[in-house]
Amino acid sequence: MPIQIQTPLTSDAIQSLRVGDTVEITGPIYAARDAAHKRMLEALSRGESIPIDLKGGNLIYYVGPTPPRPGAVIGAAGPTTSMRMDAFCAGLIPHGLKATMGKGGRGPELRDLMRRHGAIYFLAVGGSGALLSQHIKQAEVIAYEDLGTEAIRLLTVENFPAIVCNDVEGRDLLEEGKAKWARKPVPAGAAKAPLRNGGG
Repeated sequence: MPIQIQTPLTSDAIQSLRVGDTVEITGPIYAARDAAHKRMLEALSRGESIPIDLKGGNLIYYVGPTPPRPGAVIGAAGPTTSMRMDAFCAGLIPHGLKATMGKGGRGPELRDLMRRHGAIYFLAVGGSGALLSQHIKQAEVIAYEDLGTEAIRLLTVENFPAIVCNDVEGRDLLEEGKAKWARKPVPAGAAKAPLRNGGG
């Protein structure tokens, strides 16, 4: 059964999650991508405030939703590839960011930074934007409206499905999976298994 978690995330919740845990997220999360992150980092470098309270246990979801159909809350809201966000994320984690969500793995430098700062990363299911949008009950642009789909949005989600990819212990679900299923080299001189059905 998925673990039910509420946002903003408490320190206890973050500490309790482990690699491979399936979760369902309920509560407010923030949608932001490349352009919005760039603006936030620029603002922080000038000593200015930004639209997201990084120290408040808030989760940033890497998504640029499509325009909603008439009567819909939001359009398709599938995750963006997360590794392209690593450089931006590295600038936000020291300011208190503890939780992010997207598609695919993170680079080794960011994984180490997350471990040192006790941050976690969730995987959302890629290619399922229409399905995921059904778990978004409200969506409101709160900053950088001129960026269109890349504006920062406050989303209210309900039972939003995700998997813990990186936990506070520094473990990585995808890297562990690669190691587990990697082919072991055949020792030199070992006999090869015979082909079945006559080969071919």
